[in-house]
Amino acid sequence: MDRVILIRYGEIHLKGKNKKFFESKLISNIKSKLEAFDYKFSYKRSRYVISDYSPETENAILDKIKTIFGIHSVSVAERVPTDINEIAFTAAAVSGDAGSFRVTVNRADKTFPMSSVEFAAYLGGKILEAHPGLTVDLHSPDFIVNVDIREDGGAFIYKDIIPCMGGMPVGCGGKGLLMLSGGIDSPVAGFMMAKRGLKLEAIHFHSYPYTSELAKQKVVDLAKIMSEYLGNIELICVPFTKIQEEIHRSCDSSYMITLVRRFMMRIAERIAEERECGCLVNGESLGQVASQTLESIFVTNSVIKELPVLRPLIGMDKDEIIEISKKIGTFETSILPYEDCCTVFLPDAPVTHPTIKRSEREEARINGFEQLIDEAVAGIEIISV
Repeated sequence: MDRVILIRYGEIHLKGKNKKFFESKLISNIKSKLEAFDYKFSYKRSRYVISDYSPETENAILDKIKTIFGIHSVSVAERVPTDINEIAFTAAAVSGDAGSFRVTVNRADKTFPMSSVEFAAYLGGKILEAHPGLTVDLHSPDFIVNVDIREDGGAFIYKDIIPCMGGMPVGCGGKGLLMLSGGIDSPVAGFMMAKRGLKLEAIHFHSYPYTSELAKQKVVDLAKIMSEYLGNIELICVPFTKIQEEIHRSCDSSYMITLVRRFMMRIAERIAEERECGCLVNGESLGQVASQTLESIFVTNSVIKELPVLRPLIGMDKDEIIEISKKIGTFETSILPYEDCCTVFLPDAPVTHPTIKRSEREEARINGFEQLIDEAVAGIEIISV
């Protein structure tokens, strides 16, 4: 009897001729996450098996696996030879002493002498002999004893099927640049796009001394939390003070937020293209704040020349976003009360229905428009998280 961890993928099953590309990405991500552990990795027919690991590291390995996108579920199983008596003994050993149960048999080895239904009934009888306090319930059992009889001459016996992240392996969907503000929404947006296989770098705009070093560290901490799911993240910090001061000095205050966001989009697209990112990602949700009305989104998006802007939260309520942020562990950091650049020079009455023409008129009043962008891009700091 050999204790192993079974890993199953989900959506990759639907892929056709390029299935190996997705499997390769997933295997690479698994090995990267588990590089601190000693184990043996094997693969057969859409299942990965981790074996020969220290029992003391089992929970830590499971915790890592549960953060990997592309994995549908995981189980700790006992691996035994395809011998009826040995399978029956092990099935009884993994069963509990009380409650109800049923046995499910998956017989991939068609040379096995019993059918799946016959063997399930046989094992149920053996389990009842070993644990008289148990009862059989085929519809709503307290636990299920799963038996997978494989074609390679082995069988896996396990009870628990632990749900994992699902989605697609990070990196199979290209690379994007996440606009990471430090609030609740943007980390969730990054999480959701990573779940669809997007590898992410992050860009953050800071306005020192109006925003503190603590505010910047908060964003670094958020990126570290996100790296548990996304892998290593390059965080690009853009100095934004001078641009905000020029907008504040030269333009109508009601357009402050609109113009700030238009500058951010221009700079983000330029840096994304330089770093070979295929899209921008942000945490906008329609109508959540003044800068996220349909007109505001249209006006800020109009400065983008080529790259698509992905907004995975666009139709979500704030409560839904908060629920996900708590689940992934970013919420408590996101709500730390440090100023970010979006709150600097905040107008009393920001425009909610801006127009492109008016935005362009306001921008025309800014001296050294292109130079401001060039200086911001030249002054970036890159932090590897």
